[in-house]
Amino acid sequence: MKVACLAFTEKGYALACRLAQELGGTAQRSGQPLTLHQWTQTHFPQEKALIYVGAVGIAVRAIAPYLQGKTQDPAVVAVDECARFAVPLVSGHLGGANDLARRVACICGAEPVITTATDANGVFAVDAWARIQHCAVLHVPCIRRVSGALLAGRTIRIKTEFPIEGMPPEGVALETGDAYDVYVGFAPQSSDVLWLIPRFAVLGIGCRKGTACPALETAFQRLPLPEQAICGVASIDLKASEPGLLEFCQQHGWTLQTYHAAALNAVQGNFTASAFVSSVTGVDNVCERAAVLASGGSLIIRKMAGDGVTMAAAVKPVKLDWRYHDEW
Repeated sequence: MKVACLAFTEKGYALACRLAQELGGTAQRSGQPLTLHQWTQTHFPQEKALIYVGAVGIAVRAIAPYLQGKTQDPAVVAVDECARFAVPLVSGHLGGANDLARRVACICGAEPVITTATDANGVFAVDAWARIQHCAVLHVPCIRRVSGALLAGRTIRIKTEFPIEGMPPEGVALETGDAYDVYVGFAPQSSDVLWLIPRFAVLGIGCRKGTACPALETAFQRLPLPEQAICGVASIDLKASEPGLLEFCQQHGWTLQTYHAAALNAVQGNFTASAFVSSVTGVDNVCERAAVLASGGSLIIRKMAGDGVTMAAAVKPVKLDWRYHDEW
């Protein structure tokens, strides 16, 4: 988590520097050179977390114009300059502000002041669990209903396409049928189900030289896989500087990883071979082999081809567990 810290006094700045060092972030003092509002305007959209070393009221007024919602806002924590209290202000679960406040407390001896209902009552926090398990959250309004059921003492039902290690926490039951409150997987869900999408899939891509970004986008839209499942893109090193492919990855915020033909040829498995592709690239299949090599897992979507583009997807061999707090 990238963290930016801002302080308002010399004493507060010393604490901000300590927090920044421990958390791998940055520290500045207000007015040197940026004012409070300039600093917030700069850092709020681009950082994963902000820490204000000073009064809660100052932090609240500073961030108020930039708040968008729990799925977009960074984690924001306020800690007083005497390091007595660490208070998460927004994005307590999805953004990790509650866990950040706990981390700040561990560093400087403050008391974390956690006010979210699930934490206060010691019940399972499904949105915090999604973040810890690297899942995207769709149908966000369902979080309130699921959390409300847990707080009322009712059991929520989770259906998952991925194994989850350990025993479910109190109030949570695994479901294999068609009636459930939370779904973990890639299949599309109705809007009344909280849909958690593990970011475990690698997209393998092969394409003709000069393929433009729109053609790649069109090919991707045909895949039976939600965009949120993708954690990276893989291809052959011949495509490492392909403008359309680089633009496509940049637009989605995905990292492109490329491999030599020899490395792709060494991948074990049953792949869709093409003599033409082999004659051009030195490997009989780019998209499937690249996806498997980059993921270290297995194919979930075999090669789909059209308009000079081939795509496949493989999923990492990752297991979920029931942790819903960061551990240090």
